[in-house]
Amino acid sequence: MALEVIVLAAGQGSRMRSRFPKVLQKLAGRPLLQHVLDTAAALAPSRIHVVVGHGADAVREAFADRGLNWVDQSERLGTGHAVLQAMPAVDTAATVLVLYGDVPLVAEDTLRSLRAMAASGPALLTASLDNPAGYGRILRDANGQFSAVVEDRDASPEQRALREVNTGILAAPAAQLAQLLPLVGNDNQQGEYYLPDILTLALERNIAVHTAGVGHLLEVQGVNDPFQLAQLERALQLQQAEALMQAGARLADPARIDVRGALRCGRDVSIDVNCVFIGEVELADGVSVGPNCVLEDCRVGADSQVLAMSHLEGAEVGAGCSVGPFARLRPGTRMADSARVGNFVETKKTRIGTGSKVNHLTYLGDCDVGEEANIGAGTITCNYDGVNKHPTRIGDGAFVGSNATLVAPLEIGDNGFVAAGSTITRNVSSDELAVGRGKQRNIPGWKRPGSDKEG
Repeated sequence: MALEVIVLAAGQGSRMRSRFPKVLQKLAGRPLLQHVLDTAAALAPSRIHVVVGHGADAVREAFADRGLNWVDQSERLGTGHAVLQAMPAVDTAATVLVLYGDVPLVAEDTLRSLRAMAASGPALLTASLDNPAGYGRILRDANGQFSAVVEDRDASPEQRALREVNTGILAAPAAQLAQLLPLVGNDNQQGEYYLPDILTLALERNIAVHTAGVGHLLEVQGVNDPFQLAQLERALQLQQAEALMQAGARLADPARIDVRGALRCGRDVSIDVNCVFIGEVELADGVSVGPNCVLEDCRVGADSQVLAMSHLEGAEVGAGCSVGPFARLRPGTRMADSARVGNFVETKKTRIGTGSKVNHLTYLGDCDVGEEANIGAGTITCNYDGVNKHPTRIGDGAFVGSNATLVAPLEIGDNGFVAAGSTITRNVSSDELAVGRGKQRNIPGWKRPGSDKEG
């Protein structure tokens, strides 16, 4: 039987105190709704329907390339009403899985099991909470069989004492949903149409109802306010840190790492405290990352070092390299093996050849540096003329002295030499020395000016 997924994402999320819809708030660098959609897509459904309301245009725009069926819920009258809006587009021969855009971490295996249970009738995911306040309680008969869900506001004191709760996540044959949803009423304190009411209606019609407990409470933790989002962030980051360490990475403190994307580590990788990894990051065997570094969409080769306070974005670092401390590699930076970028160096769209060194206080933009070259402290490439960017090429074995200004477009040949303090505006041929600085004058007998006040 085919699977169709309905994701409820219409809520305003007023407690988030944000101008952005709740489902677009970010967890580990990705919107809450993206976590849900990624898990849903892993189940290979024939279609995913997303019910939107508050901030619908922004939500659609954020996921415009996902091939989703968007369903508008102009009046938000409860979860049952929301699912009902999507049902006209659902194949009645399918199994329907209902998920929530603000419950981001439900596991793929949990949903597969729930789907399998729903072959003959609705299947509800439940959880046992120490503090169930706010959740609908699961009622069971004398034989322990499911009998109903009662919402927290409608529950008696005895029912509120129950710890088993409704997570809202359920699967059911589409034909049964289409039959039962129009029968759901709104005779409750909220005046809403609750999705779990279909379960009682199913029992009344001798349709089997199944329940399954969740394996880990993190899977069903929703987000309603910034504090809950922060709690979930820390829990997820610790979970990711544990997975990295189980795979062999050495983390100085698993509580002080943020992975906001996908981090892949080889053997003997060490990561110091307060490091952030964004997008797709790969650290090869033997890489070490110092404290307070940010790495975004980059690859670092085997046995390379990224020293403290460095920021790498869209960069490729070869094997045996050293970066930092306090270095910034911007998009398009490519370091060949054994290259070195030192403290307070910034690079952008720059290739640094094998064994070359850019050690201190330097900016290289739109630059190609050959092998075994040395770029002195304080060197800058003047690559922008106010309208266009221009390239600089520095050949193999070249030596650029400290405090040099290289005005692009410019080429320095193999083994070319630029004297310290020079402003270079013309090409330097191989094995040439270029000196571009004012002539020094020494004035003998010069005396420092005295104070205007005597005595």
